[in-house]
Amino acid sequence: MKIGIYGGSFNPVHFGHVGLAKWVIEHTDLDELWLLVSPNNPLKSAKILAPEEERLAGLREAIKDIPGLVASDFEFHLPRPSYTANTLRELQKAYPEHAFTLIIGEDNIGIFDQWREWEYILNHFRVFVYPRPGSDSISNFKFQISNAKNIIFLANAPLFDISSTAIRRERGLE
Repeated sequence: MKIGIYGGSFNPVHFGHVGLAKWVIEHTDLDELWLLVSPNNPLKSAKILAPEEERLAGLREAIKDIPGLVASDFEFHLPRPSYTANTLRELQKAYPEHAFTLIIGEDNIGIFDQWREWEYILNHFRVFVYPRPGSDSISNFKFQISNAKNIIFLANAPLFDISSTAIRRERGLE
C-alpha cells in the first residue's frame, strides 16, 4: 500500500488539517493517509503543547468519518524529540510492505535543510508539498536538491488560512 505520513502537533487540530488530509487522500495515489501526532516537535516549544493523548483524541474525533484517514500515536513510542527521518525509518521497519510518502507544508521546504537527515528523507521517500498561505517555495529553496524528483508540489491543493497558533492566541493560550 501507498501510505502518506502527515505529521504534526495538531495543537489543536482544525479544519485546515482535516480539509488538506481529505484533499490529499482524494487527489493523490495514496491508499491511506496516516496523521501522526508528534509528542515533541524539535523545532517548536514543548511549553505550549496540550497533552499528547488529548491531541490524539481530538484528531481521532475530527477524522473519524473520513475514509482513508488514520490518526496515529506511532511517534509516542519513539525516542524524543521526534525527528522525521527516524520516524520514517521506524515506519519502514514496522511496515516493510508499505511505501511511505511524507506530506509537508510549503513553509517547511524552505527550511528542509535544517531537518535532521533531510538528505536521507529525499533519497528514500517521496515528499508531497502542499501550499501554505504566504509561502513562496521556489524562492525559499536554500539548498541544492540532488533528488528533486522525489519532491512533488501539490499545486492544486486548497489553501486554508488558519493555523493552530492563531487558534491558541484567540483562546489566550499563547
